[in-house]
Amino acid sequence: MMTRLQTSVHDQALACLLCNDVDQKIVCVRALQQAWHAGALSKQAAEPIREIVVPGRPSRPELVAPAQLARRGLGTEQGRAAFIHAIAHIEFNAINLALDAVYRFRDLPDTFYTDWLKVAEEEAQHFSLLRQRLREMNQEYGDFSAHNGLWEMTVKTAHDPLVRMALVPRVLEARGLDVTPGMIERLQSAGDTRTVEILDIILRDEIGHVSIGSHWYHYFCDQRGLDRDGTFKKLVMQYMNQPLRGPFHTAARLQAGFTMRELEQLTGVDKYE
Repeated sequence: MMTRLQTSVHDQALACLLCNDVDQKIVCVRALQQAWHAGALSKQAAEPIREIVVPGRPSRPELVAPAQLARRGLGTEQGRAAFIHAIAHIEFNAINLALDAVYRFRDLPDTFYTDWLKVAEEEAQHFSLLRQRLREMNQEYGDFSAHNGLWEMTVKTAHDPLVRMALVPRVLEARGLDVTPGMIERLQSAGDTRTVEILDIILRDEIGHVSIGSHWYHYFCDQRGLDRDGTFKKLVMQYMNQPLRGPFHTAARLQAGFTMRELEQLTGVDKYE
């Protein structure tokens, strides 16, 4: 949590980003967004940009390789709790991701910071909803192990906002647009209506978040005179080493700023679900 008055949106974003306490981080994010909207913050940072390999996070959950995560079905309460925990961890990482974008990328239009502070605040809302759902199931955030893939890509893309916008919101976060509807159906079949309600909120908001990523990706491409679709495909192959895997939730991706040409290029096929 912020311990002193900051004057820069970048400095305050860093203070929130490095906060290890979950509850204080959520309070910090909301205060930062309110201060920015009130016009109380400048864009003159007090210190140079620095690399942040490890963002502020609690000591738990234990971070492991994705292959080491236990696979549990949604037919049992323990399996659903593990699933909810995995989504909560993604949302917590997404708070740090949005804060890092505000902290790291300088001299951009005010709307860039407005957009990513909005994302940070909504990700904090999502995390809070999921953590409360875990508590209703007698679990807590940190009770299951988790992986760190989202933040690792954040570090890899720290050198360039165009690369960040292409690969984090439009690849990693956009994957949620594809898989969430299927998860909702499975949870409905299991009778877990409360978690379904939460995922409906998250899916709605995440379309907006990916759309923000698309908007700023297009902004940086246009600024540099780059072909949007071709550059995206090139970056995916450079950093992911393979085309994106379908099936895609086409309607959601189109709503979030993708084009049919992009999806065709990325999959190498003309039709997809």
